[in-house]
Amino acid sequence: MKPIKLMPALKDYLWGGTRLKTEFKIESNLEKIAEAWVLSCHSDGPSLAAEGEFEGKALAEIIDELGADCLGTRGGEYPFFPILIKLIDAKAPLSIQVHPSDEYALENENQFGKTEMWYIVDCDEGASLYYGFSREISREEFRERIENDTLLEVLNRVPVKKGDCFFIDSGTIHAIGEGILIAEIQQNSNCTYRVYDYGRVGADGKPRELHIEKALAVTKTAPPEYPFGKPESDMLASCKYFTVTRHSLMGEKELSVGSDSFAAFLCTEGECEIDGVLLRAGECAFVPAYYGKVKLCGKGEVLESRV
Repeated sequence: MKPIKLMPALKDYLWGGTRLKTEFKIESNLEKIAEAWVLSCHSDGPSLAAEGEFEGKALAEIIDELGADCLGTRGGEYPFFPILIKLIDAKAPLSIQVHPSDEYALENENQFGKTEMWYIVDCDEGASLYYGFSREISREEFRERIENDTLLEVLNRVPVKKGDCFFIDSGTIHAIGEGILIAEIQQNSNCTYRVYDYGRVGADGKPRELHIEKALAVTKTAPPEYPFGKPESDMLASCKYFTVTRHSLMGEKELSVGSDSFAAFLCTEGECEIDGVLLRAGECAFVPAYYGKVKLCGKGEVLESRV
């Protein structure tokens, strides 16, 4: 079998833009695309096989057909498919938000928590995001600043450039700023607690729901401990939930997908063939565990994710 090229599930959240349609050629009747879930087994937005023997089938169905071994020994340790990969086009800033740990989410939301990483695919000049607190604060001050609308004053506002990378551990308060296009690799969870939303209203004309008490319970009130900005190597992230490696292609590269984990390949720039399956920028493919040698060929950039 060949790598399985996927079609994304699409989300038109109010802060989204049109770059995923105009520049990445993702077809949709939606006016704007905020997120493309390019590799997803989540019930809120499953991705489908774009071509080949599984065309039109959801990734979760394909995995059921292939059997649990296709996830590998590490992938098989999880009670469900472990990761979710997105492209995010923030034309407007996202809400200030936080994600819970596994322990809190399992007890309160009946799902796992959410640790994630961001890779800046592109951004407008002068773009920035929020990443943790700029100094340690107490929970009392955190609550007060939410109530009196001064929370942004104690957040760590970071200017960003193309190629920057951020590891967002669960409990880290954060927000993507306007004019940023991001590849996000995360735990397979859709659990988000909004803290501040700039006074915006949803499609129903009402302010979007905030989750203040839950956010107060899970947010780390010290500055983030992880390095951020331009990565020092092509190993962009390595944690107990996923690893992410960047490949800058100018010709051919051979890799191996063995027994420990499946692999996902997201093309973020240019185009790449993976064992003859063409991926253009914005497209993703799933390669099951035990696949063996796989050849990448092209000119561009690819993010490889495993567990």
